Amino acid sequence: MSAPKKIFGIILAGGEGKRLMPLTADRAKPAVPFGGQYRLIDFAISNLINSGLRQIVVLTQYKSHSLDRHISQTWRMSALLDSYVASVPAQQRLGKRWFSGSADAILQSMNLLNDEKPDIVVVIGADHVYRMDFRQMLDAHIESGAKATVAGIRQPIAMASQFGVIDADSETGRIKQFLEKPTDATGLDDAPHEVLASMGNYIFDADALIAAVEADGESPTSGHDMGGDIVPYFVDRGEAGYYDMKQNEVPGSSPRDRSYWRDVGTIDSFFDAHRDLISTLPIFNLYNMEWPIHSQAVNSPPAKFVRDSVGRIGNAIDSIVSLGSVLSGTHLERSVVGPWTLAGGGSTITDSVVFDHVQVGAGSRVHRAILDKNVVLADGATVGVDRERDLQRGFTVTDSGITVVGKGVFIER
Repeated sequence: MSAPKKIFGIILAGGEGKRLMPLTADRAKPAVPFGGQYRLIDFAISNLINSGLRQIVVLTQYKSHSLDRHISQTWRMSALLDSYVASVPAQQRLGKRWFSGSADAILQSMNLLNDEKPDIVVVIGADHVYRMDFRQMLDAHIESGAKATVAGIRQPIAMASQFGVIDADSETGRIKQFLEKPTDATGLDDAPHEVLASMGNYIFDADALIAAVEADGESPTSGHDMGGDIVPYFVDRGEAGYYDMKQNEVPGSSPRDRSYWRDVGTIDSFFDAHRDLISTLPIFNLYNMEWPIHSQAVNSPPAKFVRDSVGRIGNAIDSIVSLGSVLSGTHLERSVVGPWTLAGGGSTITDSVVFDHVQVGAGSRVHRAILDKNVVLADGATVGVDRERDLQRGFTVTDSGITVVGKGVFIER
């Protein structure tokens, strides 16, 4: 019997997330709260942990304090079996410079690979919402003999220009071309109306990855990006395979939420992903206990719904409410509410995403809005009701009409 392969996990978490401003004004994108009690990073780590990986590093750089703190407080593994999830900040090991791309992040963190000496490296992004059993992709990678394997998710061909697209050879299992946001993509052999979009998840033979990033680091013309430079390196050598997410069977998943994957890189996609959580039969099911999404255990009392001081009865419809929140005579509908939110009598929260420790004053109205943590609405204040007024107050308003209020803002009536 051959010895089992040693697998090492790397999560790339150094991106700025500019398109999620103002939610990323004071935090890294993977640290942005999601779904009430989670952070975006929790989905990536949970998938690796549930897949049996026990040695995982998270490469951080941009405004990483809250991300580093969350990882250290939440993801504590048993050292007895040499298990860990460790946050690794940019260390400037190759000179006085920061990461110039995701491939450069790995190059500058080569000491991690030299210390652990893995056989195979799983490299994934930190800011997508999905479930995936990487054991199945690992098996497919080893069986294929490829040096690199790229995970792909089927998307409508009309959306090809939004993704890196895998031009797949279904006979050999190899990637013919890796196309960056093509406008003339060709559909799949078995589904001409679909393309295989890169999920930003990769598996490499460790020695091949090391050789690739070292060669990339010496190229003056490279963008030092995993998708833009490293994957094409393997494609040109005929060593890049692909893995169709359609093959992945996640325990506890249903036909409705199978193969769910969302890039929440914009305010609109972030908002829409929350709406996927709250339907009766959710498109993404947070309640799948066979493949749980782990996060920090909040030391809080249960959420509470009470009458307000004049006896008005509130209600919550098609919504998620997190621990510690108290809604007094509040009408809540099609919304996600984070921990320790307080809403006063006669207030309404509809079609919104509310982070933790938000206070919604009596009679206030919140509609199609995202409120960052510690936002306070005075009694009778409104957000998302009057677009022009929201813009005058300096709030971000998307073309689709979603109003975003940054951390700690006080909103007057």
